[in-house]
Amino acid sequence: MVKEMRMDLNPSSLHKRHHIFVKFAVSFLLLGLAFRLFASDSFRISSSVIEAPPLADTNTLTDSLPLSSSSSSLPAEAPSSSDSVANESQTFPNGAAECDLFTGDWVADPSAPAYTNATCPEIEDHQNCMRNGRPDSGFLYWRWNPRDCELPRFDPDKFLDFMRNKSLAFIGDSISRNHVQSLLCILSQVERAVEVYHDEQYKSKTWQFPSHNLTLSVIWTPFLLKADIFEDINGVSSSEIQLHLDKLDQTWTEQYKNFDYAVIAGGKWFLKTAIYHENDTVTGCHYCPGKNSTELGFDYAYRRALKTVLNFMTDSGHKAFVFLRTTTPDHFENGEWFSGGMCNRTAPFKEGEVEMRDVDAAMRDIELEEFEKAASVGAENGVILKLLDTTRLSLLRPDGHPGPYRQFQPFAKDKNAKVQNDCLHWCLPGPIDSWNDLLMEIINRGSRQ
Repeated sequence: MVKEMRMDLNPSSLHKRHHIFVKFAVSFLLLGLAFRLFASDSFRISSSVIEAPPLADTNTLTDSLPLSSSSSSLPAEAPSSSDSVANESQTFPNGAAECDLFTGDWVADPSAPAYTNATCPEIEDHQNCMRNGRPDSGFLYWRWNPRDCELPRFDPDKFLDFMRNKSLAFIGDSISRNHVQSLLCILSQVERAVEVYHDEQYKSKTWQFPSHNLTLSVIWTPFLLKADIFEDINGVSSSEIQLHLDKLDQTWTEQYKNFDYAVIAGGKWFLKTAIYHENDTVTGCHYCPGKNSTELGFDYAYRRALKTVLNFMTDSGHKAFVFLRTTTPDHFENGEWFSGGMCNRTAPFKEGEVEMRDVDAAMRDIELEEFEKAASVGAENGVILKLLDTTRLSLLRPDGHPGPYRQFQPFAKDKNAKVQNDCLHWCLPGPIDSWNDLLMEIINRGSRQ
């Protein structure tokens, strides 16, 4: 032991130890400096995320009722290759990060809806589910929650103030009318609209909000194109629809330059039997056996229609703020609307529990593709085009339709009565109210850019 200690104490050994110690110290200092630089960069990155202003919830509601539950084991849906178009269209105002408003989940929310069937006079009878006797109310207590960011609740005061001296039009079919009624009901908590116009069938209407000089319109044009339609009030047709794929419906185009904001939408009507005209000549049809005409398919007509509509908007010289709302899926099960189909679920689906139907997926793909082409042209011409992609979030709400309660007390006389169901339109209040949360948020972002 003593010998070993003496060896350690000799000068040569001490010099070597000193040299090693110096090397170790320098290495330690360099390592510490590198760590400090890394930590500093990491802190700056974290700080930039923390300092990004959060989107505040602007309108908290009260009251609660117990929620209903349901289950499903339908196959999971593969994401569409076109989803990135919708995702890329929505960003934070400061451009710091992407925020996809249209991918998320429906989460339980004990807050009461912004209105009821008792407080809103604009609800049509066939969407007034509670008055018509729907026994469950759990469908009222869910809110749409995007995964990447917070979606503020619709603030009617802020919306009316922002829209002062402006005009907004919803252009499309009865789903557009359903949407505008939801908006009217929410806004009625601040100011009641005054109806100033309606067509003979009460399908197109115009309202004014006198205190804010806001004009709100709904224009019924189910194809957005010129069309000769031979249906009665119950949807029974006496002849094929004659659809002009190269001519827009003047019902809306003649008014278009009056609108500061417009929400356009098409979809389900293109699935109906129709004869197609181009250049005043019959060029084909959709689902017209025995007519000796070329089957072109609804997808051909729908793409042609959207091209014509979007080209008109981007080239018209009118610099409006335009939304293209994507197609709305229905939730008929065990049949269609005319063959005993029903929708009796009482809770939302979760992601992966439901598959989008082929026709809805095809329509949405067309919408995303044509929107992407038109948005770049619109930007060059000063026209703002935004996507309102309500398809996937609506797909998750099979519980939000009137079903048999499109009629007043349908089972009052016979609890086993066979009743036609409505699994396409939405109860008011109901899931469609969230479309207006999205609408306002996109308008807010557009005004801040």
